Amino acid sequence: MNDTQLRDNLAAERTRLANERTLLAYIRTALALAGAGAILLHFFPYHPWLWAIAGVLIGAGGLVTMVGAYRFVTVGRRIPGSRG
Repeated sequence: MNDTQLRDNLAAERTRLANERTLLAYIRTALALAGAGAILLHFFPYHPWLWAIAGVLIGAGGLVTMVGAYRFVTVGRRIPGSRG
């Protein structure tokens, strides 16, 4: 393996790792949103308008998870030498 091939392989590996870090950031954000919704439901069970806000937060957490997974797969397919 020559120097150019080694640099290309290392660059692709860095890109794959960056893609994984981005997915983890999406998951962390989704968990924070869903957790905030769950906390609202737990501590304020008798406020109907907070139920709506909690539902939106939990739904946003699910949406962020789906967007993150979609981006992870689509970017992973564009990385040279990717297994996806």
